[in-house]
Amino acid sequence: MSQATYNKMWTDAQKDLDIQLQREREEFLQPEQDLVKVFKMLATSYIKYMQIFRALETAHDQLIHQQKRAAIRQVLDGVIGRILEMKKEMVDLEKSEFHYIDNILEDLKLLPEDIEVPIPRYFIKEQLEVLQQREKILDQILLEAGLQAEEPVEVMTFEEAIKIIQVAERARQGRCRAAYMKRIYLAEKRAKQPKPKIRTGPNPDDAATRIQKVWRGCIQRKKTENLREEEMIFLGMSLPPHLRAMNIPQMDAGQVNAPQGEIRERDDEISIKNKLRETEGLSIKETLQDQIGQCFIECRHIVGRFPDYPAEEAGGSMAILSQNTPEQVAAELAAKMEKALEKKDQKDKKEKGGEKEKSKDKKEEKAKKKEEDEGWKMAPSNFLSIMEEGNSQYKAVWQNRDEGWDFLQDHDPELMKEEKREEVEKEIRVQVDELMQQKLENLKLAVDGEKSTKPKKGKKSDKKKTTTRKKISELEEDLTPDRTIDSLYKELVEEGLLIKAKTVNLSDYVGEYSYLGTTLRQADIEPMPSLADVRQLIALYGILPLGSQIVHERAPLVKALLLAGPAGVGKKMLVHAICTETGANLFNLSASSITGKYPGKSGLQMMLHMVLKVAKQLQPSVVWIGDTEKIFSKAASKADREMGPKRLEKMLPKFLKALRAPDRVLLVGTTDRPFDANLKPFCKVYQKIIVIPRPDYASRFVLWKHIILQNGGAITNLLNISCLANVSDGFTPGQLIQAVQAVLSKLRLLQMTRKPLRTDEFIDFLATQDPVYREEEEAFKAWYAKTPLGRARTRALAGNTKAGKGKGSKGKGKK
Repeated sequence: MSQATYNKMWTDAQKDLDIQLQREREEFLQPEQDLVKVFKMLATSYIKYMQIFRALETAHDQLIHQQKRAAIRQVLDGVIGRILEMKKEMVDLEKSEFHYIDNILEDLKLLPEDIEVPIPRYFIKEQLEVLQQREKILDQILLEAGLQAEEPVEVMTFEEAIKIIQVAERARQGRCRAAYMKRIYLAEKRAKQPKPKIRTGPNPDDAATRIQKVWRGCIQRKKTENLREEEMIFLGMSLPPHLRAMNIPQMDAGQVNAPQGEIRERDDEISIKNKLRETEGLSIKETLQDQIGQCFIECRHIVGRFPDYPAEEAGGSMAILSQNTPEQVAAELAAKMEKALEKKDQKDKKEKGGEKEKSKDKKEEKAKKKEEDEGWKMAPSNFLSIMEEGNSQYKAVWQNRDEGWDFLQDHDPELMKEEKREEVEKEIRVQVDELMQQKLENLKLAVDGEKSTKPKKGKKSDKKKTTTRKKISELEEDLTPDRTIDSLYKELVEEGLLIKAKTVNLSDYVGEYSYLGTTLRQADIEPMPSLADVRQLIALYGILPLGSQIVHERAPLVKALLLAGPAGVGKKMLVHAICTETGANLFNLSASSITGKYPGKSGLQMMLHMVLKVAKQLQPSVVWIGDTEKIFSKAASKADREMGPKRLEKMLPKFLKALRAPDRVLLVGTTDRPFDANLKPFCKVYQKIIVIPRPDYASRFVLWKHIILQNGGAITNLLNISCLANVSDGFTPGQLIQAVQAVLSKLRLLQMTRKPLRTDEFIDFLATQDPVYREEEEAFKAWYAKTPLGRARTRALAGNTKAGKGKGSKGKGKK
């Protein structure tokens, strides 16, 4: 598609965003008592934002224009963060991680695929070179340590080599015999044909006809080329001749053939910046000096003394050249003095009247109760301001912009000038600050006779002293100040604590949407989530926050994620998918990986410190703990407490406490026996718990098709996929993959053309496997019901049933 198509897609997305922002101002600011209506409002907004997200992500990836991509990126981060905030509100409202909105999708005439969470492609594109370099270093370290063998070369046996040579020689002899027989056949055929009559010369009519054919063909080809060129110019896919003569010499071959969406480095930025520095540098410098000097004089006239020059940390001359006039500055100083006096009076009153504070607390409690009685109200957002700013910037700059002259659609020189002018002004301001600071000292000395009192570098302010007195946690303290990140990285790789993630995309985790969720909940039956629901939660809690720094800092923070489910449901695959989609490092702190390594308390502290330091420095990072229930096991031996995974139990909360909002580090635990762990410390560490069930019929149907085609099989009428989906009830995706790989061997793939696949071939293998029995599934349900969110969901359902019974009894009384 052309750039005009993606420009229109961006325009439509901005219009939808404008409507959605207006809707939020009208609906979400007012309290609402009806929780069903509230959930419908939240779900509708969630779906609308997801559609906007999908359109903006496609436009950002495909557009070439650099300034447009920057504007879209700002709005895109805001939309992603708002989606995560909506998800949190929906979870708090329903007390469940999984939501079923079939009826809302039906009202909006949308498909389940329309609310699938897209993975932004710029997560990987923006750091592609860094990831490729890091992968090379990791492979080199693994090879040197002997942890990764080189790709094995298949060596055939002596008998296989003789057979291949025999086949090749027989084929060669057959081709030679065929060519020899063909020559004999042609010679005999020529001998049988009668000899043609010898002509004295060519026929003039035949010669004229041939010349006419060539000439007419040449003329028609030229006409066709001209018509095609006119059509391309009309469609806007080619330049007119008068413009092509100017622009083609300026284009490079790489720019013409560059793929859409690729950011191209241009020398125009440097040239524009240099021109601005040459042409406007002196005027900017003189203007700043005049403004700062005028400010000195006005402050001396009003306040009675020259002001102190602000330090670089406070903004330098930017703090002096504020929008406030000197009179306003004096008024602000007076207001500050009054506030300081009021604070002193309040302290004295607090010391005298302790009873008044108690009455204030009671008033605050009453106010909270009133707010609860008023109804639900949307929590304040950290992303609405970002979206509104991006929306206003779009309206001011891009909405009515004439782009008829911009055929290349790569950048706008005028906008680039404005951006570079700010950079030039900042650079010149640093030089002006040095000059004006010296001038201010001279003025003070000449007029007032004062000497400048600069703070000495050796001394530190009291505020800094108080911050250094705060206790630093064991893991935040730098235990390796003399070591580089590269050496720590190498040690973690050699010890097997930093591993190479498998290349698996989230889309490879195949599963279908649950179409009976709403129906079952209306019948007071809690449905089991589908694999598509699990895939969405992994994208929302794992991939989107890790991929964007702004989203991770401002969105609801998720530090730890637990994936619980039977063996074979794809827990490890999802961990590797998070790393693949975000380019994250994968740290392996599983029981099998840390047992016997870094013994003692100091060794464990050093190990976690190294992991945390490297993970923060090379973020995004994922810390994976497989079989995490062993860390919180109810009964453990002394050896496990000293050398095994059990010793991590007390250190994991400290590890999570050391993670801040800017640190894109996610702790992911996987377990197939969560009921073997102590529930209280287990749920204290893992903030979000996702139970992955065995696949339902729809997911099994899609899985069979996908796995068979992926492994080279072909689906014919002899293969009944519906029958396979019914028979494989209770089996996990891992068992289905094993069944397909066992059946589709190399020999079986060669026989596929004359012997198509049959249903019974896969059933024979499934008969030897143990499915997930209902008792195990019920054990997972019972365990999840004991978790904090599970208990909250149970209480919410119990409250709804009581309310329903109460309404029913009232109705009977009325009758």
